[in-house]
Amino acid sequence: MIFSKVKNSTYTKASNWYRQFGLPAGFLLLSFLLMILPLEGFISSVKAVLAYVFIPQVRAAHSVSQYAQGVSHTVQELLQAHQENAQLKQEIETAHLLSAQAQDIFAENARLTELLQLKTSFPWKGVWAKVAYREPTQWNTVVIDKGSAHGIQERSAVIAAQDGKEGLAGVVIEVTESTAKVLLVRDEDFSAAVRLESGDEGLLVGDGPRAVQIKYIPLLAQVKKGDKVYTSSSSSVFPAGILVGEVSAVHERDSFLTALTVQVAPLIRSSAVQEVFIILDKGAH
Repeated sequence: MIFSKVKNSTYTKASNWYRQFGLPAGFLLLSFLLMILPLEGFISSVKAVLAYVFIPQVRAAHSVSQYAQGVSHTVQELLQAHQENAQLKQEIETAHLLSAQAQDIFAENARLTELLQLKTSFPWKGVWAKVAYREPTQWNTVVIDKGSAHGIQERSAVIAAQDGKEGLAGVVIEVTESTAKVLLVRDEDFSAAVRLESGDEGLLVGDGPRAVQIKYIPLLAQVKKGDKVYTSSSSSVFPAGILVGEVSAVHERDSFLTALTVQVAPLIRSSAVQEVFIILDKGAH
């Protein structure tokens, strides 16, 4: 019994001595060997494994390195996703642009087809022209891409098409060799002799942003809203029978008035004029 206690006491002391001196000494020896051994081949691999097992900083650095690799991979995926998203946005914008262009082309083709059908229906000799530009300070005038070289003269009547119908657009007021300026119906300086469906005649005058009017209609004329208005044969500029528009309002008859005034909604909108037909000889059929 006494021998067993002595044996246990001796084992305990040896164990304590090993913990206090043996392990630190072994760790120092191992560290020394790791420092002096060459960094090649198998020895290098062993050093790396031992360093990873016995040195906490190495394990921590390895964990940080793995985390950094994961973060780097995640960042790369995010950057790639961002690039793909930007590319998809660009493709969507391009698709929208192409769709808008296609719609414009379809609308242009429909309008040109309509004009092509009207070209053969006019009874007058003339020439087609496109609007080249509009003057910013004179919105009710346009400059077309044809001029005296194509037979256009001042005071030539101008027709345009809209909604499948041709109507009075204006009159030529200036001409160069390759261009001409057209005064549109709504301009304050525009005027034309016109005839209503009732057979009564009057003078059509523009009024800028306000309604176009017909003046000097007899007070007893039977004019009503919706009546069509045409150019009159008494006009020295415009051939008879060109549709101008329709009556939009009739002023109340006052006893002191000597003539009736009505408002007209022109068929051709000034802002929609793009191609025009210039009549070169109003008497030609």
